[in-house]
Amino acid sequence: MVARLRAAGCVYAEDEAELLVAAAATPDALADLVARRLAGQPLEHLLGWADLGGIRVAVDPGVFVPRARSLLLVSAAVALTGPAPAVVELCCGSGALSMLLAGQLAPRFHAAVDVDPAAVACARRNLAGYGVPVYTGDLFDPLPPQWRGRLDLVVANAPYVPTEAVGLMPPEARLHEARVALDGGPDGLAVLRRVAAGAARWLAPGGHLVVEAGANQVATLEAFLADLGLTPTAIRNDDLNGTALTAQRPR
Repeated sequence: MVARLRAAGCVYAEDEAELLVAAAATPDALADLVARRLAGQPLEHLLGWADLGGIRVAVDPGVFVPRARSLLLVSAAVALTGPAPAVVELCCGSGALSMLLAGQLAPRFHAAVDVDPAAVACARRNLAGYGVPVYTGDLFDPLPPQWRGRLDLVVANAPYVPTEAVGLMPPEARLHEARVALDGGPDGLAVLRRVAAGAARWLAPGGHLVVEAGANQVATLEAFLADLGLTPTAIRNDDLNGTALTAQRPR
């Protein structure tokens, strides 16, 4: 099994084999899981969960699989945010980031949003124990209007892959995750621009926006954030291979 997984390009074949064996109730079930993995289905979709920051996150088929590099968003958000903040996660996918933020920030208000109904259903299961409502809709649109201008933190792992580059992504992503979670428009920044424009209106004075982006997109996005009157800062973590931008609304 390990040799077959390695030949198929699974870098951590031994670890994957152990996880697949543990997930299978019968030899036939194991054979099915291995065949589907060899065919390119994401390991997390086969297991039904992903590990992020030591938390097991349920991940349904078709839902964006949380990446370790997004832990940079969590650490940046926690470093910037004061006690009992009002927090919103946009483009929440499985709700993984909100699970981590809820445990570390103890927000007085916390909500998550995604446009994909499958992701919303998955996030609602993951966040039920945290008391975090998950809304279906486009970015800020479904949020309770009384929080406009009062949010302390907006976090978004929005899609930022340029449309033409989606086809170059590993098949695990481009064939098995929702396109809406990957495709960021012609230059990859179409959704992030809308997130930033909305954050300029929904953040409280002194509040912060925290987003993920490609390293080659930082300068363009920083200029856009500054034009909105926000103060941007770029953060790079080579260990996680992640790039984040934070932006503060002036007090």
